[in-house]
Amino acid sequence: MNAARKQVLKTWIAAILWLILIAIESTDMLSAANTSRILYPLFHFLTGVDPIRFVVWDYYIRKVGHVVGYFGLSCLLFRAWRATLPMPKMPAWSVEWARISFIMTALVACLDEWHQTYLASRTGLLSDVALDSLAALGGQIVIFLWFWQQAGQSEPETLDRPV
Repeated sequence: MNAARKQVLKTWIAAILWLILIAIESTDMLSAANTSRILYPLFHFLTGVDPIRFVVWDYYIRKVGHVVGYFGLSCLLFRAWRATLPMPKMPAWSVEWARISFIMTALVACLDEWHQTYLASRTGLLSDVALDSLAALGGQIVIFLWFWQQAGQSEPETLDRPV
């Protein structure tokens, strides 16, 4: 296996491991009821929070987890598609890679929430799909801005090959 194929394999392994992490987080084992048994005593010890206020903290912790998880997946998928679908002159950023990564991440969010509707301890929410998709879009915007800044503030169109 040559170096380019090894690089492609490494990028996909990272994305697949992240997908597995999302799938594990979507199980009964990591439902709010199960995780709050661990998180509440920790937060109570550190901050003295009472059980009623912890419910609010737990809600926001879980939503931050959605943002981090799907932002990360979107970035890892961009990296994997960038390695898999090389383009002429190998631009740093391409709308094709960003589009595929965003769509795949949004699809994973839909499937994840759909899966949760079948678990008694979980709820599948359309609002979580929206949050996850916004996080994926945010990841793509951050990647674009990072490459744009790296290109020396060149015009955004120069980051992508002509279609």
